[in-house]
Amino acid sequence: SYLHRFPLHALKIDRSFVTDLAHDPDGGSAAVVRAILALANSLGMEVIAEGIEFEGQRELLLGLGCTFGQGYLFGEPVAVEG
Repeated sequence: SYLHRFPLHALKIDRSFVTDLAHDPDGGSAAVVRAILALANSLGMEVIAEGIEFEGQRELLLGLGCTFGQGYLFGEPVAVEG
């Protein structure tokens, strides 16, 4: 119900699905990722995958149609200078 109640623009794929996707690209996590992508597409939302650590994960996600991601593959967290 939150998808209709709040002005959301993107959905995030939890890192646990990204990690499992790398271990079993045809398993349940791939089905969940495809479902999230289909839902977001039908609602006109973007999808961001979290926890991408390896090139193989990025390639699998791109193959499924997920074009936005974040994780150690792209850059490590940095401290805020105060």
